[in-house]
Amino acid sequence: MTEPLPSPRVRELIRQCAQIVSNARPEWLDELDQAVLAASPAIAADPELAAAVSRSNRANLFFWSTANVRDPGAPVPPNTGPEPLSIARELVRRGVNAFPLDAYRVGEGVAWRRLMEIAFELTSDATELHDLLQACSRSISAFVDATLAGIAAQIDLERDELTHGSHAERRETVALLLDGAPIPRSRAEQRLGYALTGCHTAAVIWTDTHDGDLTRLDRAAEAIGRAGGGRPLSVLASSATRWVWAPGALDLDVLDAAVRDSADIRVAVGTTGDGLDGFRRSHFEAIITQQMMARLHSRQQMARFTDVEMVSLITADPDRSADFVARVLGELATAGTELQETVRVFIASQCNASRAAARLYTHRNTLLRRLARADELLPRPLAEQSVSVAVALDVLRWTG
Repeated sequence: MTEPLPSPRVRELIRQCAQIVSNARPEWLDELDQAVLAASPAIAADPELAAAVSRSNRANLFFWSTANVRDPGAPVPPNTGPEPLSIARELVRRGVNAFPLDAYRVGEGVAWRRLMEIAFELTSDATELHDLLQACSRSISAFVDATLAGIAAQIDLERDELTHGSHAERRETVALLLDGAPIPRSRAEQRLGYALTGCHTAAVIWTDTHDGDLTRLDRAAEAIGRAGGGRPLSVLASSATRWVWAPGALDLDVLDAAVRDSADIRVAVGTTGDGLDGFRRSHFEAIITQQMMARLHSRQQMARFTDVEMVSLITADPDRSADFVARVLGELATAGTELQETVRVFIASQCNASRAAARLYTHRNTLLRRLARADELLPRPLAEQSVSVAVALDVLRWTG
């Protein structure tokens, strides 16, 4: 049975509430994202899923608020737009089915608390507040229920699609290989169209800005084949992520040049390994690299496992790593990238000033002046803690 519309005065208050929500402050949106992602660390560690959740949060907030600006207090239809439906797609492709309910309920709670704060700022009349909050509570709950029902239906469609066709066969075969299942190598090679002998280098390619056009990911996968000198194996891990293996080592200069013009494409590369063990190890290294880039919100477009292995270990506990950086670098931590890069290159050049100046394309005296400035900012002289400084600067370099 349809609930009657609130009184004209309450409808006007709903409209004013919705107008404020539709222009939500950035810190409100950040709070919403953080609360939803905190409920599932596994989702937060996946950059593609985390970005999809953030887009869905904003889309749902905007959808409900604009509907109530147009027609305050009227039933709001479910949001069946691209953002919530992309959540269904990503969850199914990862085998996760229970997350949407928890995430949307957490988001509903955060949004409701904000809306109550707004309501108390708009009126102090007890009767108006009661009717306003009751109407908004019913509206938000019904909207979330209907949207979740739409996502559940989409999950069923996506699951049906995923379990048919050649993609499912390749994905299943790769999963068996990564799990160490005793699948005959010849059978696996036949299903994958890829030789499992020799050396392999794995990469994870993904995009943080899922706009439906994924041809850039396919081109990046092809570029990995060119960089490796052979036909790659590419598996659709999700709608905006590719797992790729190339025979042999990768020419990273070729790969960098191929993806440089697509700023939203990210690449994580494992080390080159031999046989099936190398196939697995290189992939897991690429996954660790991707997760670290997501955890640190890194702006780097491409990273190798060998570049980030130490940083990944140190930043596994974000609070302790932040304390380490602050304690070791002191004021150098906020001194700007030019001075930090000078110190980093100097240490990487085995503290040889002439060699470091050449690598930085700067005069030796300029380098020495910068190093003197760095010593003034560091809690302890560089000469006494060069290794710790190098590690701390590396953490900063990979942090967004």
